[in-house]
Amino acid sequence: MSTSAYYKKNPASRKRRLKQQAKYNKKPGQKKKRAELNKINRKKGTYGNGDGKDVSHCKGGGTRMEKASKNRARNRGKLKCKKSRKK
Repeated sequence: MSTSAYYKKNPASRKRRLKQQAKYNKKPGQKKKRAELNKINRKKGTYGNGDGKDVSHCKGGGTRMEKASKNRARNRGKLKCKKSRKK
């Protein structure tokens, strides 16, 4: 059973999960991360324009543009960003 199907069938569990997510998203580190990505999105002109792209964090600490669906659905560790070379 998929996660979304589970939470659709179990409203009490869904409520607990949403409460936990809200608490996690209030943490200073998460706010900083969101603010950083929003800033990069604005700079690249992709913030709110509906192009389907997101700024994604890479394992090396950098960022890159990626399809929003791919970025948000990532199973941490399967997809890795390649470091861009500076010339």
